Amino acid sequence: MKDLRKTIVDELDGCLQYVGGTGGALALTGVAAATAYYYATRPIPEKPLVPLDNQCPIEDGPEQIHVSKFYKEAKDGKYISCLADDARTLYQTFRKGVIASNNGPCLGWRDNLQSPYQWMNFNEALLRAKNFGSGLIALGLRPGPSTFVGIYSQNRPEWILFEQGCYCYSLVVVPLYDTLGPDACAFIIDQTEISVVVVEDDKKANLLLDKAPKTLRKFVVIKEVRPATLQRAKNRGIDIHTFDEVEKLGASKSFPEVEPKPSDVCTVCYTSGTTGNPKGVMLSHMNVVSGVAGVFMQLGPHKPRVGDIMISFLPLAHMLERCCENGVYYNGGAVGFYSGDIKELTNDLKALKPTLMPAVPRLLNRVYDKIYSEVARSSVKKLLLRMALNAKEAEIKRGIVRRTSMWDKLVFRKIQEGFGGRLRLMVVGSAPLSPTVLTFCRAALGCLICEGYGQTECTAPITLTVQGDFVPGHVGPPVSCNSIKLVDVPEMEYYASQQQGEICVKGANVFIGYYKDPVRTAETIDEDGWHHTGDIGQWLPNGTLKVIDRMKHIFKLSQGEYIVPEKIENAYIRSQYVEQVFVHGESLKSCVVAIVVPDVEVIKHWAVENNIPGTLSVLCSNPDVKQLILNDMLAWGKEYGLKSFEQVKDIYLHPDPFSVQNGLLTPTFKSRRPQIKNYFAPQLEDMYKHLD
Repeated sequence: MKDLRKTIVDELDGCLQYVGGTGGALALTGVAAATAYYYATRPIPEKPLVPLDNQCPIEDGPEQIHVSKFYKEAKDGKYISCLADDARTLYQTFRKGVIASNNGPCLGWRDNLQSPYQWMNFNEALLRAKNFGSGLIALGLRPGPSTFVGIYSQNRPEWILFEQGCYCYSLVVVPLYDTLGPDACAFIIDQTEISVVVVEDDKKANLLLDKAPKTLRKFVVIKEVRPATLQRAKNRGIDIHTFDEVEKLGASKSFPEVEPKPSDVCTVCYTSGTTGNPKGVMLSHMNVVSGVAGVFMQLGPHKPRVGDIMISFLPLAHMLERCCENGVYYNGGAVGFYSGDIKELTNDLKALKPTLMPAVPRLLNRVYDKIYSEVARSSVKKLLLRMALNAKEAEIKRGIVRRTSMWDKLVFRKIQEGFGGRLRLMVVGSAPLSPTVLTFCRAALGCLICEGYGQTECTAPITLTVQGDFVPGHVGPPVSCNSIKLVDVPEMEYYASQQQGEICVKGANVFIGYYKDPVRTAETIDEDGWHHTGDIGQWLPNGTLKVIDRMKHIFKLSQGEYIVPEKIENAYIRSQYVEQVFVHGESLKSCVVAIVVPDVEVIKHWAVENNIPGTLSVLCSNPDVKQLILNDMLAWGKEYGLKSFEQVKDIYLHPDPFSVQNGLLTPTFKSRRPQIKNYFAPQLEDMYKHLD
């Protein structure tokens, strides 16, 4: 059999140089040989973790509460909060990893794109974290969960040393990040009364100095800053220390540790998903550990383990990445950090060769688009890709996940090598992923890909697909740290009796509340402890959840950014050329588009001045008119402070106004968004088709 395999492999390698040219027939001969070899050697499928036709039991009672099948006591209304009594906090789970790894590699980085990864072992990471935490106390911080410390940095080893250093003294981690903007960062620092912020570099230090609140007294910089920045900080009464200085100071003082309790707040994670000031989500150690425990139970034998390496490139300021990394450390695995430039991620992946990878749909969409654009020029390549996908998808449906077939060598090898060649598990979250792209990536990467649904308010995970279920289009059953029920939304015609409604979550992972904001906390968590997500879900017959809508007019783009369409419309309506505007986006797309009803008098006046004849309907079809209106809208958007992902990428001009009579406005003259979306569905689809 080995000789047969070698003969076929050699033949296929020869075929590769002919693909797309005159050797197409030879390539197809190789395909036939590969097919024959596959049927002679196809592997035994892996047994699913749960029966796939019934993944989610339901508690007795009228509310139809769905719980996890992986936790026996879930039907009694209990939730898993930890996997061991001595691992209830992130302080304890990290120390579990030290023991499990036998002081193995923990944190990996490289100095430049040409150098290999170098590693810091668990014991060194633990010692340096303790020293840094002690240094923060030496700077004047009081140990305990009432003291908040900020960090404004990309993913890097110092982020983890800072985080674990804070936990050594029960301090609370408050991440800051670029998309918040300077005003929001200033608001967060002021609200949490932060006096010390760990800052990555000179640029970030100056961004904070622009609007530094009076509470801010010290920076701890990871990289060197310019003398001008030192002087600017001094003028504002802010001292600057280096990360190394704080470590050395802490080592010399060696303050006794103050271990946190499970109920203590470990982080306040601010979300920028709505209008107004960001909301600070308070999460306890128990919240995060329960989320990690729930995911571990769902993954079963596929969970992180000693010897695993995870690539860190999703922002550590968000809970998806934080939970993934803490889960890896807990089980003694290692994390390698990307170089900081997302454009060089493939370079980092090839150098690190990770086995684990959290991802977002935008990354996988790019992989999918790139592959199909590359094969579009060759009919033979398209044929090979289609045959390879059909064969791999057939395996996936039988529960076989591998990257050792002939199709992997012939078609998918370069894709897999682009991810390092060793991936065994990928967890996708943040936004919905197209079923087509998900199935393609499962076939092409040859690893287990689980899709999850979650929110910051639930510490990240709420549901997760299970091994063995390779049918796309849903986000799996609940994890064992929470239960889920659907609640009627009559104004949108969603009813729990029809297995549709607002997704509500209760469990050990549900947040404590919004920091210093009891009103919005009460709006989100009801008196029975149910967190109302604002998302609309539907139970599928096998007990998995599908997210189908959003209650408020807020949605995510494919890269995970929140969009508030009314906010964007308020900016564009200021344009003299715009009478009405409807902004639309989809969670499987990376941008927003708009339907625009022009102001008839202004447009006609402009047309006369520019010698352009025609009725309003004719003018709406004129590309010059469209460009005029789009440019003015974008200018107003920029003045209004819209971020680049909030600006529309295309518009459709419609001559007839939205009205009560045509069913597109309510009697109070508000836009009927579902009706407008349905009415203009062909135009919206056409705009996205041209943007793809």
